[in-house]
Amino acid sequence: MPTEILMPALSPTMEEGTLAKWLVKEGDTVQSGDLIAEIETDKATMEFEAVDEGIVGKLLVPEGTEGVKVNTPIAVLLEDGETADDITDTATKPTAAPAPAPGPAVVKPEKTAPVSAPKSDGKRIFASPLARRIAAGKGIDLTQITGSGPHGRVVKADVLEQPAAPVAAAPASAPMPTGPATDVLTKIYADRNYQEIPLNGMRKTIAARLTEAKQSIPHFYLRRDIRIDALLQGRALINKQLEAKGLKISVNDFIIKACAMALQSLPKANAIWAGDRLFQLKPSDVAVAVAVDDGLFTPVIKDAETKTLSQLSVEMKDLATRAREGKLSPHEYLGGSFAISNLGMFGIDNFDAVINPPHGAILAVGAGVKKPVVGKDGELSVATVMSVTLSVDHRVIDGALGATLLDAIVNNLENPVSMLA
Repeated sequence: MPTEILMPALSPTMEEGTLAKWLVKEGDTVQSGDLIAEIETDKATMEFEAVDEGIVGKLLVPEGTEGVKVNTPIAVLLEDGETADDITDTATKPTAAPAPAPGPAVVKPEKTAPVSAPKSDGKRIFASPLARRIAAGKGIDLTQITGSGPHGRVVKADVLEQPAAPVAAAPASAPMPTGPATDVLTKIYADRNYQEIPLNGMRKTIAARLTEAKQSIPHFYLRRDIRIDALLQGRALINKQLEAKGLKISVNDFIIKACAMALQSLPKANAIWAGDRLFQLKPSDVAVAVAVDDGLFTPVIKDAETKTLSQLSVEMKDLATRAREGKLSPHEYLGGSFAISNLGMFGIDNFDAVINPPHGAILAVGAGVKKPVVGKDGELSVATVMSVTLSVDHRVIDGALGATLLDAIVNNLENPVSMLA
């Protein structure tokens, strides 16, 4: 019986994607692991591998189709001896997500109601990986199937004979109120010369996530000025030593290290919001905002507290380069408990960053600027001062803990030698 190839979920947050390119054509023979398509998610274009062998009987979704929902059939695979005539109406035609109305209004994506997990009597279920995948897609309880394979093993044919479990309809989500309706704006700007630019997947995701963040996360803000003259002097000495190796440490590398060490010193602040509980992380996984064309990536440096400044520099440069090329894998930009957004290189003195859920905090970093400062002895001098703002999720971190966390970051940056011990 022909097997449907379904639109894959290439990241935990993916709900739909664009079938950018087919790498096979109808009639081609494929093996498990062969590349068959390129799928564009909200963050990157990724290659999709076949999970079974067979002959491509029919391509259901044309190249360039946008808004194809996860688990929608995109192609049909035939087994040996089967032909295109064996493809019946059970090979469901793909259903693309409804196109959003043009304009600035953003609609929160609808989520399919999850199928309730099948009950188990505690006995081990023997089934092939393909049978398990098909059963999961159709919501079939494997414990209710008598396998026809060796030793009662459930195989693909056993699952295909079963009717799919009914899926409860998801309640319609109301449009997210973001401004005047598109038709109103069209009338207001009717006599003006403008270009209407549709939102790409990344921009839609950024709009939805940050709107959700500002509406649902109780932000509060803590601000400090940091004297970084000692850091700049230390950086110059380190870079002179690394020059022969072609390495160069940035101020941002020091900031990543300072935040990672601060999180280690305050384990309660190294946490994320998980709905009805907190996840307190042991490693310091620090996300760093990277600007790309039409969007933003936050690649995550994992175990940042264990890495040297030169290791952080090499890893950060690699992640940033591949982020701009759209070549990051989901595991490289998902996760973390804390984020850094540095706009100092753009001449910004200070700003407030929006928390990227589920993170507990984000540090906004401004430019280092020479300013007059008053010393402890009352004398006036000139120092290089960098302004930072810590945006904190009050559900995760209380005011006193947030202040202590920021103080630890400041101390690390004003005493950079401590980070080299």
